[in-house]
Amino acid sequence: MFKLGAKELRKTRPTRETFGTIRRNPIYLVLDRVIDTYNIGSLFRLADAIAVEKVYICGDTEYPPSSRIHKAAVGTEEWVPWEKVDSAVSIVKKLKSEGVQILAVEQDLRAIPYSLLTTRIKFPIALVIGNETEGISQDVLDAADTITELPMFGVNKSFNVWGSAAIIAYKAIETLILKPYKSKNRRS
Repeated sequence: MFKLGAKELRKTRPTRETFGTIRRNPIYLVLDRVIDTYNIGSLFRLADAIAVEKVYICGDTEYPPSSRIHKAAVGTEEWVPWEKVDSAVSIVKKLKSEGVQILAVEQDLRAIPYSLLTTRIKFPIALVIGNETEGISQDVLDAADTITELPMFGVNKSFNVWGSAAIIAYKAIETLILKPYKSKNRRS
């Protein structure tokens, strides 16, 4: 597998052959009405970094091709499978019916601290990220298997959506990487 720098990514489009060589992890990103194009582009960069199966862009928002998303994504939107869908709850229910665990990243009374995720994650998973102002839709939260949040110790009560997604996504990747190691080294 080859790696491209930011300058190359902005100018290179994947061929059918190169796109098909990327080994995808059993993780989906569901963007529930994320409106800031910088956040959408950054979420594409994250999606590429962790090699997600697919990104779902839901609701009334911008989507590729978009020069603003492209600038923040540095071209990774070309390398990540994605789909524009009308409703986050419809895609969440579809994924759930296919056996995908739904993990919402949101501050909620039902939320568990992200530090407890390693015992709760079962792949494949879908990470749901919400609108920058209103968060994840209530119907999507109600459909989620797990809701998790990051502790906030300052005055601000929330973290940027792509930053939160990155922390949770890497926690999930850590779990994915460690599972084979733990089972291989378990004492009988």
